[in-house]
Amino acid sequence: MTTETASFDALPQSAAHHPDNAARNRLVIALLLVSTFVVFLNETIMSVAIPHLMTDLGVTASAAQWLTTAFLLTMAVVIPITGFLLQRVNTRPIFMIAMSVFSAGTLLCALAPGLEILVTGRVIQAIGTAIMMPLLMTTVMSLVPPEGRGKTMGNISIVMSVAPAIGPTIGGFILNNFDWRFMFYFTLPIAIGALILGAIRIRNVSTPRYAPLDVLSVILSAFAFGGLVYGLSSLGEGAEHGSAIPAWAPIVVGLAAMALFVWRQLGLQEKDRALLDLRTLKHRNYTLALITMAVAMVALLGSSILLPIYTQKVLGLSTLETGMILLPGGLLMGLLGPIVGRLYDRLGPTPLLVPGVIAVSAVMWALTLVGSATPVWAVVAGHIVLSLGLAFTFTPLFTSSMSSVPPQFYSHASAILGSVQQVAGAAGIALFVAVMSLQTAAGAAAGLDGTEALAAGIRAGFLCGAVVSVLMVLAAFFVRRPEGGGPGMGHGH
Repeated sequence: MTTETASFDALPQSAAHHPDNAARNRLVIALLLVSTFVVFLNETIMSVAIPHLMTDLGVTASAAQWLTTAFLLTMAVVIPITGFLLQRVNTRPIFMIAMSVFSAGTLLCALAPGLEILVTGRVIQAIGTAIMMPLLMTTVMSLVPPEGRGKTMGNISIVMSVAPAIGPTIGGFILNNFDWRFMFYFTLPIAIGALILGAIRIRNVSTPRYAPLDVLSVILSAFAFGGLVYGLSSLGEGAEHGSAIPAWAPIVVGLAAMALFVWRQLGLQEKDRALLDLRTLKHRNYTLALITMAVAMVALLGSSILLPIYTQKVLGLSTLETGMILLPGGLLMGLLGPIVGRLYDRLGPTPLLVPGVIAVSAVMWALTLVGSATPVWAVVAGHIVLSLGLAFTFTPLFTSSMSSVPPQFYSHASAILGSVQQVAGAAGIALFVAVMSLQTAAGAAAGLDGTEALAAGIRAGFLCGAVVSVLMVLAAFFVRRPEGGGPGMGHGH
């Protein structure tokens, strides 16, 4: 296997079209797609459960949000290390590690007696999830030639949109009929099945090489990302319990650690020893796509946590009805994935990305008007337009960002992309919940009844997203098709 892999890596990208390699590559990508589907399904199956768990476990919104925040935060801390892992370890063993850890975390969640153990299980699940996404991205970039990447990234976006779409619906169905633990009993056999299938069928398609691990960088990245997200989450806690002052301490620690982390990477990358090689950011197109992606994640994950709270606590809908509201938009995103991918290969990012981000921003502004009298059809229509916009946003961003860096930086580029995505998502959730909690508390103090105070809080949360989405619209105009990323063009960087 080693000889075959080494020769494959030494050949130009067109070697992927060799019949032997092409069949092997398709199988590897298909297995990685199935497994990523499982871990993404798990990420969103919980979204409709937050209000349910708040009642069941007797916890506040900002305590329950840790089920999502801790998950994203763990991913943000682990993903930087995946750049190192993907260079050191071959495809099959790293896949086995990821899916085994994920399955163990799922089992712990299913057996959890209370919130603390449940959050611990989510953290273990997140470690497995954190490895899967960069593994899939880096493998696709290594195996698929530039002119076919849009189509393959379109298939990835099916996984990334259909799993989140059916997640809340499955979650809603389970919560309507069974105990919340069955959400994990549902995911566990699928995860174990993917693990067994991968163990039998997956092949090594990379050539491991020596890559040093800088322990200080790992520690600094944990404090940097952890401090920022923990500080933002504490703002939400402070709003509910009367004091928001201590929240600034972890944010300051996070910013200081981030500055030291960046300084450390700049020193280490000259010797090719960086945990995250920041030279990837010298590629302007990659950096612009990264910024746009970060803002999209803030808007997407922030709104995804507020929408179920709004539909259940303000409109009084069940978890199943909430799941059904989110289903059409998600399925539409999945159907559009391959179409957007093929359009990207033909047109490049700008004609797809600009209308996409404008649609997302328009919906965020519309959501600032919701209240207890908003008709359900308007929420469904808004979510469909939001999903439509995101379908035209994510595939072009993933493809143009990853195609803008040279092959030796793929593992670093996918790790940076993943880290920024997770931190932005966690910050989005923390920010939206903090603003919602502060405004709800202010509304209650001003004499509004519970539902109206919460509706005012939710509108304020969406206003945050709407303001942030304007930055995404501005950045999107500057993302270009990478050199060598179009049909009939060479692999020139």
